[in-house]
Amino acid sequence: MDGISNFNTFLAMHKPQLVSSGVPEHFWHTLCKKLRDQILDSGVAFELMQIDYEDKQKMPYDPIWCIMAISDIDKANSDHIYLVDHAWTFKANSVKRNLRNVPGLLETMCNYMQITSTDTEERIEEVSRNIWRYAHTYAISGSEFSIEDRVPVWYVLDLLGFGIIHSDNPNFRAVPFIYVPHQLTYTLLFPIENVEEGDTITVNFVEGHYPDPKQREAMLIPWKHYEYFDEDFTQEEPDKRYFLEGHIIETLPYVEILQLRQTRSEKLKVFSEYSLINEHLTLADFEIVDNERDADILWLTNHFKNFQEFSVDSPHKFINQFPFEYVITIKDLLAIVARRCCEEGKNIDKDKLETFPTWLPTTFNMKTELPKLVAYYMQRKKKGLDNHWICKPYNLARGLDIYITDNLNFLCRLPLTGPKIAQKYIHNPVLFERPNVGLVKFDIRYVILLKSVNPTEVYIYNNFFLRFSNKAFSLDNFEDYEQHFTVMNYAEGVQLYRMLCADFKDNWAKQYDNFSWDEVEKSIFKMFAELFTAATSKQPPFGIAKSPQSRAVYAADLMLSWDTNKSAMEPKLLEINWMPDCQRACVYYPNFYNDIFSVLFLDKEVETCTKIL
Repeated sequence: MDGISNFNTFLAMHKPQLVSSGVPEHFWHTLCKKLRDQILDSGVAFELMQIDYEDKQKMPYDPIWCIMAISDIDKANSDHIYLVDHAWTFKANSVKRNLRNVPGLLETMCNYMQITSTDTEERIEEVSRNIWRYAHTYAISGSEFSIEDRVPVWYVLDLLGFGIIHSDNPNFRAVPFIYVPHQLTYTLLFPIENVEEGDTITVNFVEGHYPDPKQREAMLIPWKHYEYFDEDFTQEEPDKRYFLEGHIIETLPYVEILQLRQTRSEKLKVFSEYSLINEHLTLADFEIVDNERDADILWLTNHFKNFQEFSVDSPHKFINQFPFEYVITIKDLLAIVARRCCEEGKNIDKDKLETFPTWLPTTFNMKTELPKLVAYYMQRKKKGLDNHWICKPYNLARGLDIYITDNLNFLCRLPLTGPKIAQKYIHNPVLFERPNVGLVKFDIRYVILLKSVNPTEVYIYNNFFLRFSNKAFSLDNFEDYEQHFTVMNYAEGVQLYRMLCADFKDNWAKQYDNFSWDEVEKSIFKMFAELFTAATSKQPPFGIAKSPQSRAVYAADLMLSWDTNKSAMEPKLLEINWMPDCQRACVYYPNFYNDIFSVLFLDKEVETCTKIL
């Protein structure tokens, strides 16, 4: 009875994992027993062997080790599921830090990888460079976990696991598994084909169906010869399905009804889910109310989708969102929209390997365009051009799950961790001199007001916001957050350097007296005008839709970059943020929301806002 009770408890905790990982049910009883009794018995079934290449030249993707079956293995035999221990678990941006600080780790990894150098830093570099041929990844899910907890984790198997090699036609599967009672993670190794004594154990390292076979081939670059390095990397705008995929369906307003809407003459009543508006909107023209029914203006903090019903039921009301505005607030779509800002068919100079518009850092979708990224990377490498890339999730902020690398193997592994873009890292940024720190990276945030679409009206809030790195910039130490990132207000235990834009302009005039800030800002405003023209030039789902009831506020983050000769500065757009945090704006500029609401809802011109479109 105890055995049944234990097994039922085990299933209650682990069945969703087992099902989602595709572990066959006939293994579950054995797995329960091995986990409960901590039976790691893979040594009785497999033998680790070092591969002797004899006279054949070993290629970078060739394995060092393999494991062989000691005896025949029947895939239907429930005994043949094995626990493989994890030798190292880490976040992708902490590899070198771990190797320096965890006792014995560097020595273990060098033994596994057969690295013979005796110099510590050389060994760290070599392990860091090669680790992506051996590391695997998983992420925990569930609303009970924070966003930080759900960032993907990487792990390296023990030495036996190092011997598992890739095959497109594997005889085993290996899946990560969290044993809940002990909060320990193992890899489950089990057969999917019958294996004879002496057979090599193989696993498919890139499972799943990929419509473009080259995508899968590119993801296998760490382990296989790749034939497409010289292929064309020209990008094309995807079809309607891509713009809709993964998004909740939005309805469009009945514009005809809204043409007849009457504007109220009395105070505009505002219902806001954002507390800062309730605190800082003080103009007599507005009144804060505590329910949506009485409001003329709804300012919601969750995505609104049903614009059609809203136009019928509440034609006199405003709302703080536009239909399909996600085409600029989600990073993969933003890049697609931005690439419209150049002549058709002229978004790449293949000789210089420059992409257009120049204000968009070269961007590839790692989920759908990895082969193009690989081809572009290799062709840059042949020309000796800088090849550092920053990889970001489509729709996360605060610097989470973002990595900077020039390691092609790592780039090819990242698609397994969820949808990401790879963007050319700005290796020649315009820097700012911080007292007692040196020349640091900085980025600039502008608040953008979208007042209407078709005709498109866009305003910029003139008081921009600044964020600074805490350490002097150089193209090294990419794990050092304070050297390469500027978002310090969410990082624990780090300094946050504040500066008002007026003080920044004074400092700018001293540091860059040959580059007028007014001229720099003109190029920034021109960039925003081009972007919003492109974003509203196509009908949804390809562009932002017309909606007379809609008004919206976004935050745009950008950096400045030098051209090749350091003779000119140009803006580089990083991202557009939906529902931005405006706490600093309210602290620095108490009339922030008064000015913004005057422009958006009272049709007033204010000194703090400039119309750019």
